[in-house]
Order: sequence, then C-alpha cells, then structure tokens
Amino acid sequence: MSTSTNAQKLPEAFTDFKPSIKVASPGRINLIGEHTDYNNGFVMPTAIDKKIYFEFKENGTDSTCRIYSATYNAHLEFDHNNLSISEKSWENYVLGVTNEIKVLGKSLKGFDCIIKSDLSTGAGISSSAALECGFASGLNALFDLGLSKVEITQLSQKAEHNFVGNKCGIMDQYASVMSKQDHIILLDCESLHAEYIPADFKSCKLLLLNTNVSHNLADSEYNTRRQECEAAVEVIQKKYPEVKSLRDVNLEMLEEFKAQLEGKQYQRARYVIEENERVINATTAIKAGKLNEFGELMYGSHDGLQHNYEVSCPELDFLVEFSRDKDYIYGSRMMGGGFGGCTINLIEADKIDEYVVEAAEAYFKKFNIKLDTIAVSPSEGTIVEKL
Repeated sequence: MSTSTNAQKLPEAFTDFKPSIKVASPGRINLIGEHTDYNNGFVMPTAIDKKIYFEFKENGTDSTCRIYSATYNAHLEFDHNNLSISEKSWENYVLGVTNEIKVLGKSLKGFDCIIKSDLSTGAGISSSAALECGFASGLNALFDLGLSKVEITQLSQKAEHNFVGNKCGIMDQYASVMSKQDHIILLDCESLHAEYIPADFKSCKLLLLNTNVSHNLADSEYNTRRQECEAAVEVIQKKYPEVKSLRDVNLEMLEEFKAQLEGKQYQRARYVIEENERVINATTAIKAGKLNEFGELMYGSHDGLQHNYEVSCPELDFLVEFSRDKDYIYGSRMMGGGFGGCTINLIEADKIDEYVVEAAEAYFKKFNIKLDTIAVSPSEGTIVEKL
C-alpha cells in the first residue's frame, strides 16, 4: 500500500534531514536513432547537463519508505514489503524500481528520500529514466546492494515495463547511467556494446526547442508501434527463423514480405531498417567532422518518423520545416517518443539567440503556444556521492 499527499510544507519527517547519499541523475538527448532501441537496433544518445537530484538516508524502520518531491511539493509513503501500482504516474517510477530490486532478492530497510529536479517533464529528455536510474543508484549505494551500472539500467527499464506500463527500450536508462562527459554513445541495443565518440560539433551547439505540447496518443501509440514491429518480425520469421528482430532484416528481405504485411507493418519496419543505417552513417560523419552530412541524416530521420513511423505531430513538423532553409542550422528532427516534446537542432552557436526569437515568434503565430528553449551539452552519467 502507498499513500501520497500534495503537502503545503515539508513533511515533518524531513525537517532535520541529514542525507548519507547524494545522487545526480541526468536526462538525455538522442542525436539520431529513434524507436530503434526496442527493435535491438542502434542509437546515438548522451546524458545532458540537466539533472534530477536525490538525497537518501536510512530512517531506522524495517520497511517504511518516505519520498518527498521538493519540485512538486508531493509526498509519498509506502511499505516496501507491500507494493502496488499507484494511480499517480510519477509514483510508479519509484515504486517500480523498489519492486524490481526486491525481485532480484536484494534486502532493503526503511529509508527517506528528497528529490529535486531541473528536468522538464514532457519534453522528451527522459526525466522518467533519470528518476528511475537515480533512485535505483541511490538505493544501491545506501544499502550496499552490489548492483552494477548495467544492472541498474536493466532493472529501471523493467520497472517502466511492469509498473508504468511503457514497453520502452534500453536507450534512455543506458544513456542516463553510462554516459561520459563530452561524448556521445553509439549504442548497440542488442549486445549493449557502446562506443564513446567525442562530441566535437566545432562551432555548433545542440539546441532543443520544446513544443510545449503532449498529445494523448503518445503512450498508447508507443506500445502500438512496438507491437507492429514485432508482428512484422513474426511474418518474416516463418521463412527466416534466424531473424530475432528488425535488426536482422534488410530492405531486400523486407520487400519479399510487403504483400504479406498487414496495415502499417511494412512502413514501420522500413523506417526502423533505414534508421539503423542512418545511425551507422551518422557515426562515420561525426567522426569525420562532416556536420552537413550528419545534419542531412537528422532531417532524414525526421522524415521517416513523420511519414513512415507516424509519431510526429504538426507542431514538431512545423519547427523542423522552419529550420530547413537556415544555412546555420545543419540538422533538425523530432526527438523522443513523439506526439510532442522537443526538436533537436544542430546550430551555429552564435546564431542561437537570433534563431530562437525568430522561431518562437513564428511558432506562436501558428499555434498560439509559447516556445521554450533548452541549450544542452553532453554530460556525465549518474553520479553517486557517499557523505
């Protein structure tokens, strides 16, 4: 059982709070490789310099767990021996992580935790993974659970599957925990092999433009896309049993089954196969410092997400189109699950202020919505400090 309140002041249990563990858990961006992670494909994420901060201490009880969100002035209390899914979405991330730790047979005691965040929710920078992984990392340190970083990413992913109900891939959690300062990751989501590539964007920076919309389709359609991809694989497996995921399918093979694939299955599969190829080509481009080539692949990614995977929305499409004729913007695409959130833009640093004013004015005129901007830099993964 769990109880929660939106308190008007700091709960009494936290008035003399002296933490023994501090955690900084970052959000993430993904330069290219969207919706490929749960198809065992390739992605190119990195953690960013916007984080969720945690403070933990044992509270002397056997199983009473108290969480206070300073950002949202919300209080959650639960017994880790009696966990159940909450009606409040944010609570399920911490409840789910606690549950997965118990599933692993790890021993917990009662604890208190204060959470503060400078991550925007709904922006597609994976505040959910930062919450899961930071919380898991803190409990790991507080109770000496002996979990590796990879185990933390995997149990956090399972928490999202089992308590939140979002059948996400591993990218967000991996990037939040495993990133290195000033690097981007080429991650193989099948083997979890990671190559760290210096984030050398020359005179450019990464700029996120937040549409400030979140269409209701996002959660249900995410799981639908996964089901469509898995259904396509099942058809292909009948002739090619060695195929385990779309990772193992090329375009020539896919064409054999075009007539047999139902509904949108062909389009979904084609997008994933082409996106994996774009990620590999983007790796070559960024290593060679060819930002124009890299940017064209970003635009290609958005086009595929818009037309074949159909997870974009008018607000995202408008911002990507608005960027295309600007010679100081090398690439732009929607980022994240879709149906809202941010576009990610590779832009000359000295043009950011000018462009933000222009884009915000055009966006407001079109949609009557204020545009928010987030300038980000590739950052270190989760940091744990024992006090």
